[in-house]
Amino acid sequence: MKEIGKGNTMLENLNQANQLILVVDDDAMNLRMAEFILEREGYIVCKAESGMECLNYLKDHKPELILLDIEMPVMNGIKTLEIIKENPDLADIPVMFLTAAADVGTVVEAGNLGVVDYIKKPFMPEELIKRVKSALGV
Repeated sequence: MKEIGKGNTMLENLNQANQLILVVDDDAMNLRMAEFILEREGYIVCKAESGMECLNYLKDHKPELILLDIEMPVMNGIKTLEIIKENPDLADIPVMFLTAAADVGTVVEAGNLGVVDYIKKPFMPEELIKRVKSALGV
């Protein structure tokens, strides 16, 4: 795991300390950007580059939130989410989609699977933080 980053205030860092967020995206730049933004706010960030890597990580860890890309090779985010939601030990983890897709059908399908929100890529740091805090109830 990574060291807790510096946030805007000491109180925010204390509230967000130990809140683990798993970011899953096949694009290295998106992973680095999300990691930088979230760690700066005091979250602990772990990264996975594929649906399979995400599922392997979840065998031993339970994050407070998963940010999941929809369009990935081999196993897309929809299939990854289906597998997560089928597992009773993981089904309560909130999942938020990161997506460049504007397809309304995909967004509706994601909502039917229990995704809590989605963020359109490219995302702005302020929007990412606002939506993450909302998903975590902060």
